[in-house]
Amino acid sequence: MTFLFYLLSAIMIISGLFVVFSDSPINSVLSLIACFIAMAGHYILLNAQFLAVVHLIVYTGAIMVLFLFVIMLLNLNKATVRHKTSATRIAAVVAGGVFFLVMVAATRHTLEIHPRYAFTSQIGLVSEVGKTLFHEFLLPFEVSSVLFISAMIGAVMFGKKDETHNV
Repeated sequence: MTFLFYLLSAIMIISGLFVVFSDSPINSVLSLIACFIAMAGHYILLNAQFLAVVHLIVYTGAIMVLFLFVIMLLNLNKATVRHKTSATRIAAVVAGGVFFLVMVAATRHTLEIHPRYAFTSQIGLVSEVGKTLFHEFLLPFEVSSVLFISAMIGAVMFGKKDETHNV
């Protein structure tokens, strides 16, 4: 287990560096997909299979494919992309360093959060998530499903052409 943790962590760090330092946006997106897959592996190591599958479906499957399509539609070439000056790059590094220091200072003296339930080996499984979702959070789950259905109906109604005014 320790070997898998270190392997997945190395994959995440290396693919994250490829995301940042890659010249091609397509290669950056593909590296980010590798990072997301390694992160799903971490979820599996934490016995959170449901979270791992949702992470793969939502982030790797949907959002990253959307990023790929947008990048391909924009057709970013090196000839059309303006290169940043060294002053801009230095300012970006300084701003990133200041942000890092602020985040370290903010999380340095955080409160200790105690879990609501005692840890069991079944806590991240799909059956346990379903039991919690449909027992304790049934009303918010049903309200959100009604909101999603009404949003889909509204999107279909807005997208539908009006046949009565085409004379």
